[in-house]
Amino acid sequence: MSCDKGLSDRLSAFVADCRFDDLPPATVRSARWVLLDALGVMLGASGMAGEVAPFVRVAAGDGPCRILGMGMSATAPMAALANGAMAHALDYEDALDGAPIHPNASLVPTLLALAQAEGGVDGRRFLTALVVGCDVGCRMAMALRQRMEVGGWYPPPILAGFGAVAGAASLLGLSERQVRDAFSLMLCQNVMPGEIKHSQGTVIRAVREGFPAQAAVLSALLAREGVAGFEEPLEGKGGFYALYAGGRYDTGDLLDGLGQGFWIEALTFKRWPSCRGTHAMIEMARAMQVAPQDIARIEVGVDAIQTMLCEPLARKQAPATAIDAKFSIPFTLALALVRGDVGLDDFDAASLADPAVLAMAAKVAPHVLEDADWHGAGGHLTLHLHDARSISAQQEDALGCPARPLGQEALVAKFIDGAARAKVPPADPQGLALAILSLENCPDVGALL
Repeated sequence: MSCDKGLSDRLSAFVADCRFDDLPPATVRSARWVLLDALGVMLGASGMAGEVAPFVRVAAGDGPCRILGMGMSATAPMAALANGAMAHALDYEDALDGAPIHPNASLVPTLLALAQAEGGVDGRRFLTALVVGCDVGCRMAMALRQRMEVGGWYPPPILAGFGAVAGAASLLGLSERQVRDAFSLMLCQNVMPGEIKHSQGTVIRAVREGFPAQAAVLSALLAREGVAGFEEPLEGKGGFYALYAGGRYDTGDLLDGLGQGFWIEALTFKRWPSCRGTHAMIEMARAMQVAPQDIARIEVGVDAIQTMLCEPLARKQAPATAIDAKFSIPFTLALALVRGDVGLDDFDAASLADPAVLAMAAKVAPHVLEDADWHGAGGHLTLHLHDARSISAQQEDALGCPARPLGQEALVAKFIDGAARAKVPPADPQGLALAILSLENCPDVGALL
């Protein structure tokens, strides 16, 4: 553990001081891609994910902000709640391989709500806030030296929430002291219990990002109004790392290169709408091109992170909800083997009850490879055939990571597909995509949407 009394202050100063002119061109390009990808996923969820409907009903009302893809308005905190619920509902948003965080699923809804509530937020200001928030969330995740699950927590939305409040503080132009106050206020609100993984019938795991997005908006606005926080919200004896990681963290991962290198350039964009830990299995299955009827049994080798995608095995072989199916290696692998691919339309009620898919999932036997170090982004797959042959493959970095990127053309196509699935689709999705890809020239991001 490193104990640096200036940790909260130094991170707060970075948030308060970072400007668009400090960002390298590659960082700005990555930020544009993040926004494009996130908006397409959220729009798609507005028309496809029934889990978000209660959030929309509760959030809708008079206000300056839009609930994406719904044709409804709301106040900033409530818009962040509804749009945040959409951000992860399809499990199709970006991720940081090697860390327990989807850094932008809370951040983008937070920034959209505040940009519309404030008015006149230009593209340079918006992109800077996006970069800053993503960087803080990723750094806080990378600095962990004890898994948050040890204390019974579910880390992705907790960590992303702190990135979201950092981005909110940047967008609102808060001072260093106010940023620290915003971190403190976020600490008072942002929790997510590990029970989210263990309860079979809940869909909270799908809509989880709505809660930190709403809390981030409230925290930043309250800090701007002068609500004082703690001196050490991150490193204090009752601060973030003490509460969530037993005080075990590395200051170097938080502060080294701060303001010089940005984690937004290291993100993975998803090719398939399921947990990142399933992607290597899907990719290998598609490449093998084996007839489903020829498969007798299936062995999958996973790392420690991916065990949550295989346990309890009977539940993962026959998931009851779409979100549980998306967090299942047996089910998503079976989809790939039976249907040839895994898409947005493969998690409806009919798919969850498909006899061919369920029969294939029942053939999957996982085992942990103790020396695997692919951090949930890889896997080993062996198909044993009825004729006694076997086919094996190993993939350590599934498609979509920085080393094997999707590229801008694929991200635009993904956005267009998501926009077309919205309950109320945008009038000109191609034009909107082009505007996002030159967002630094936009005079008012809130009005653009």
